[in-house]
Amino acid sequence: MFSADLYTHRRQCLKADVHSGLILFLGNRPSPINALDNCYFFRQDSSFLYFWGIDLPNLAAAIDVEAGVDTVFGDDRSLDDVIWSGPQPALLERCRGIGVDRCASSSQLSAVVAAAIKGRRPIHFLPPYRMDHTMQVAELCAMDPSAVAGNTSTTLVRSVIRQRSVKNEAELAQIEAALVINADMQTTAMRMATPERYEREVVGAIEGLAYGRSGRKPPFRTIFSIHGQTLHNHCHDNLMQAGRLAICDCGAESPMGYASDTTRTIPVGGRFTRRQKEIYEVVLGMQADALAAMKPGIPFKEVHQIAARRLSSDFNDLGLMRGNVDRAVQTGAYALFFPHGLGHMLGLDVHDMECLGEDEVGYTDDIRRDSRFGINRLRLAKPLAPDFVVTVEPGIYFIPQLIQQWRGENRFSDLIDYGRLESYLDFGGVRIEDDVRVTSTGATVLGPAIPKTVAAVESCCRA
Repeated sequence: MFSADLYTHRRQCLKADVHSGLILFLGNRPSPINALDNCYFFRQDSSFLYFWGIDLPNLAAAIDVEAGVDTVFGDDRSLDDVIWSGPQPALLERCRGIGVDRCASSSQLSAVVAAAIKGRRPIHFLPPYRMDHTMQVAELCAMDPSAVAGNTSTTLVRSVIRQRSVKNEAELAQIEAALVINADMQTTAMRMATPERYEREVVGAIEGLAYGRSGRKPPFRTIFSIHGQTLHNHCHDNLMQAGRLAICDCGAESPMGYASDTTRTIPVGGRFTRRQKEIYEVVLGMQADALAAMKPGIPFKEVHQIAARRLSSDFNDLGLMRGNVDRAVQTGAYALFFPHGLGHMLGLDVHDMECLGEDEVGYTDDIRRDSRFGINRLRLAKPLAPDFVVTVEPGIYFIPQLIQQWRGENRFSDLIDYGRLESYLDFGGVRIEDDVRVTSTGATVLGPAIPKTVAAVESCCRA
């Protein structure tokens, strides 16, 4: 855990923003796989971790804003729990470590909430993303479960986002720790991406590194596939063959739950072909231009468009696109090859805080989501600020079904050379992703340097 003073300060900021009422936090409960005693790996709710720091199941917490009282609700282990799972420090001892001197049994939470409701005080809670949370809030607040989502506290959501968006040095150190593991995962994947090996062998090895180094499962399902044109490809059953590209999008969690998220594109067998190098260098240039543009105050939507402009310009040079580059960006023609956003916030969640509402996290009242294909998937559009941590992950993909549909519709035929694209239908995809801290003057890539140039990737593959 961080210091008690830090957790206390975070909760004080909530009180200052929310002004009145009861602020309710629900920690996560165990989730059974196929029986009550056989559960998925436990992961605490990220906002609960951020404000309360206790990484245990079956907890809740409340802040009485007017009284200035913080309470954690939970139960110490019974003798039966100790027999099966071992002893744990008393809950009050853990609470004192986060600056809380008041804890109560789980059964007392309902009375506290009922008293606040009886006193006509507002109950502030975050949007539930689990059905058990929805049902718990509905029971506590005596409302229909269908009404829970509509009664979440916008004031609380925006207060949480303001705090969690800006990472302090202790949080940055946690992300760096996750990236040290992540770098080993990526270089291991490069060395293992050899012909006649199944993708799942690589996935098993690198996810084992993540768990073995931090004791925590990866923060998201690993993407490792020779079919990189499928953006989130979680099938790992392909036998790799020389001459194919494999996209490796993987991450690790630090011991305190902070995520890393990087992507590299690996030539199976250790050598890029000439055509693969050409496309890879375009993606590398897209990322370089994006990184050079990043600084406080620039909307991330503009950074996305800078990457799209580099793609359109370089594809003109390769003969895959033609015509005015600015028009290709403005119309969204480039999105045939780059149909996702440039990146997202990163922190305790790999897509940080998106359970609070993607538009609340990534947009503003003045910067609204663009409905055009491709850029409509941009998760972060608002202006950057110092100590934001974001991913920068441009990609180029040749998706046969999408190309055929656009060609059949004669869509952007003045900007796209569909005839030249015929020979790329079996290409796959390329994505390059790093985790980036916004500084006071620009941006810096976090973590150890992971091989990224053509020469460096090929060298690592053959090591």
